[in-house]
Amino acid sequence: MRRYLALCLPWLATDRRQRDHPGDARPMAAIVKRNAALVLAAVDRRAADLGIRSGLTLADARAQLPELAVFDLDRAGDQALLASLADACERYTPMVALDAHGDGLILDITGCDMAHAGGEAGLCDDLCRRLARLGLTANIALAGTPDAASALGRYPAAGDDVLALPVAALDVEAESLSALRWAGLKRIGDVAPLPRPALAARFGAAMTARLARLLGEQDVRIVPRRQPPAIAVESRLADPILHSAAALQVIAGLSNRVMADLAVQGLGGRRFELALFRTDHHVARLAVDTALPLRNAKAIVRLFVERIDSLADPLDPGFGYDLIRIAVPVAVPLAALQLPLEGGAVAAETGIAALIDQLSTRMGRNSITRAMPGDSHIPEQAAFDLPAIETPPPMVWPVPESGEPPLRPLYLFDPPQRVEVLAEVPDGPPRRFKWRAQIHEVLRHEGPERIAAEWWRRRDGQGLTRDYYRVEDARGRRYWLFRHGLYGREKAHPNWYLHGLFA
Repeated sequence: MRRYLALCLPWLATDRRQRDHPGDARPMAAIVKRNAALVLAAVDRRAADLGIRSGLTLADARAQLPELAVFDLDRAGDQALLASLADACERYTPMVALDAHGDGLILDITGCDMAHAGGEAGLCDDLCRRLARLGLTANIALAGTPDAASALGRYPAAGDDVLALPVAALDVEAESLSALRWAGLKRIGDVAPLPRPALAARFGAAMTARLARLLGEQDVRIVPRRQPPAIAVESRLADPILHSAAALQVIAGLSNRVMADLAVQGLGGRRFELALFRTDHHVARLAVDTALPLRNAKAIVRLFVERIDSLADPLDPGFGYDLIRIAVPVAVPLAALQLPLEGGAVAAETGIAALIDQLSTRMGRNSITRAMPGDSHIPEQAAFDLPAIETPPPMVWPVPESGEPPLRPLYLFDPPQRVEVLAEVPDGPPRRFKWRAQIHEVLRHEGPERIAAEWWRRRDGQGLTRDYYRVEDARGRRYWLFRHGLYGREKAHPNWYLHGLFA
């Protein structure tokens, strides 16, 4: 059986406001503009105890409670706080999802309670203490399905009894909810014994499916915000760490454990993620990638040190890190290496990979690139840049004939630059061209090399044929020119372009 924990924050907006303004003891509410009127979107506990409910207009609320303090609802700020709480709750389980109602979290804690003294009760107590330090009021509920846990969290009066939940927990439309209440069905326990086909015919299949999930007859698993990694190790610290040097020692120990797990499974890591949990809800996350599968603890520690040193904002331990975790979200098979008899090949390959790892970690993943051949006959699409740290696809560069000059220049203009060309005949080779206000006399030329456009681009002048020429001017400099369009067939007066320069 699976176990789910629902964290419901019914006063999230007002708790956040109260935390930012601790001296204000007045009842408060968040307002939004709806149909040209100001409406209460959220109220705090003090206002709720005095009969103020969400959905009231501001005028009606002020008539009942003149001292009510109001502020504009900040949905983006509330959701950002909820997201940070979801990150912090990953200290309990990697399976964390946002509640569909937008005011809480759902945690799959199956088997995770063993890591805490007191089991589930100890886990809940620790979570409540941390939320209290943040000034947040929460309802925590446990159940066998995420729907049941969420409903028990939103209706705490039911305790842990699903049958005691009000029928509003079925999340049906207002008309259906009124019909259920008019029929005397006020609680889930009143609806559960009724025939399901009759309920589906009257209220729809979605209502019976929701009822089955509340009663534990169906378990629709949550979709976590982050995919759980294949391998993860962590260290829970009784005394929070306040200095980076001590944190690096813990990271080194965790790296050794990660490598041991990778070795047992015959894997090598391609991506390593470090999570530093502070005693408050803040979580610092760092990731490093490797060009080749890696199973070297010292190399991983060096990359993490490089990553930490390259941060624009240095890590701030605050009141200390009490949990440090290293995860391997990307791992591939890594067999033992067979060293060649002549030696040196493996060392050279790993040395280049280590250099790429270090530079990419220091300067950014996309700062170090490698050229890869593309599957296209169009020159500007025949090669593309790929982050050097990624594994290149199995493609081969075309090999030029021995002793022949290169067919393509090393440098291409993007886009090609327009030039003025003089030719003996309209469809003949260039004899002179003007580029950047300079005249270049053509002494030698090779071509044409005709390249047709892709068939799906043969419209609106984008699919014209190109005739390429390799030319050399009087100073010995070599250029790559093309005439865009066949003279008299595709275009009356084709334009000329300079596409590249030979070394």
